Amino acid sequence: MSLDVQVAGQSDVGCVRTNNEDSFGYDELCGIYVVCDGMGGAAAGEVASRIGVDSVLEYCRRNGEAKSSPSPQMEPIPSRASLLTNAIQFANRKIHSAAAQNQAQRGMGATIVAVLVEGTKFTVAHAGDSRVYLLHNGKIEQLTEDHSLVTEQLRRGLITEEQARHSEVQNIITRALGTEENIRVDVRDLVADPGDTLLLASDGLTRHLLDGKIFEIVERSPSCQDACAQLVAAAREAGGLDNITCVVLRFGKSPGQTSA
Repeated sequence: MSLDVQVAGQSDVGCVRTNNEDSFGYDELCGIYVVCDGMGGAAAGEVASRIGVDSVLEYCRRNGEAKSSPSPQMEPIPSRASLLTNAIQFANRKIHSAAAQNQAQRGMGATIVAVLVEGTKFTVAHAGDSRVYLLHNGKIEQLTEDHSLVTEQLRRGLITEEQARHSEVQNIITRALGTEENIRVDVRDLVADPGDTLLLASDGLTRHLLDGKIFEIVERSPSCQDACAQLVAAAREAGGLDNITCVVLRFGKSPGQTSA
């Protein structure tokens, strides 16, 4: 069985920044959806996030072509988790190499969240503090855990959730694409039901909107595009201190599919 997927994405510079270091992209044919939030001096953050998105899409497209025309000589097709991990490792090497070759881009990097959908199943992978949420049966669940100093402090009981929301070190992340030769990627395999919604978002959105507000906006939006527009507008209204990016996926029954 497969599910129909509706998708839309939007990125906004916000109310304070003069340039947008976020990037997003997706390929519905391959079932890959990506959001990156760049960091680095000058325009390096923009470069890193764009390389991150484009590299993951490129890697998954190449594998998708192989899956559509298998041959006995081919190696076994990797699992979704392996494919997504390898794609992110590929993006990491691309950014790290680009930074090493250009003095102006030294130290650039990017967070990443990526979702790979196949049939009714999907895999979530991430590094950094961009997030993926699942809206399912009237509830919202954060599927990723931020790789950040604030999250580490919260985990150790050094600060409260309220203090975490207002911390001055929210921008310090502990894992990102491109900053090291190798990167550790967190990966989860899950199953989608008709009516489920996924949200991929940079911290410019989640810093301003609590989970309840996100749920309310997405649930009342008639389309993915409207959900993205409303989320961005709400984050801007709440301050828009950073770039704001979101990708919304909605799972529905495939055409002709009937209830059991």
